[in-house]
Amino acid sequence: MIGQASHWGPGWAVAGLTAVFAVKHFLADFVLQTGWIARGKDCHKTWVVPLLTHVAVHAVATLVIALIVAPHLWWLALVDFGIHFAVDRGKTLLGRWGRWSPHDARYWWLFGFDQLLHQLTNIGIALALVLL
Repeated sequence: MIGQASHWGPGWAVAGLTAVFAVKHFLADFVLQTGWIARGKDCHKTWVVPLLTHVAVHAVATLVIALIVAPHLWWLALVDFGIHFAVDRGKTLLGRWGRWSPHDARYWWLFGFDQLLHQLTNIGIALALVLL
């Protein structure tokens, strides 16, 4: 385990992995998210495939990190998949319910809350990789 092998202690291992997951999140949520995914996951009827594609990108990236750090915790990629799916779908449904657009402050509050939940998930996964 990375936490046990580190001479700096598990706190530094968690901090380092949290940084890795923050970069992973930026890449998967912004750089690798195509227009088809971004628009498609918010569609009324055809949202499933774009959203599944989006969360699969996140899960594969988490799987790669887990396989490098603690291969026995590969299943954390499935946890990331499920949580990211629920958070993104919930954001879409709540935003649609409120009819918020980028011109509304509540749209940005919701966007920020979505990002907060994703980063808290990343911290939880980093902790699991170090402590389990």
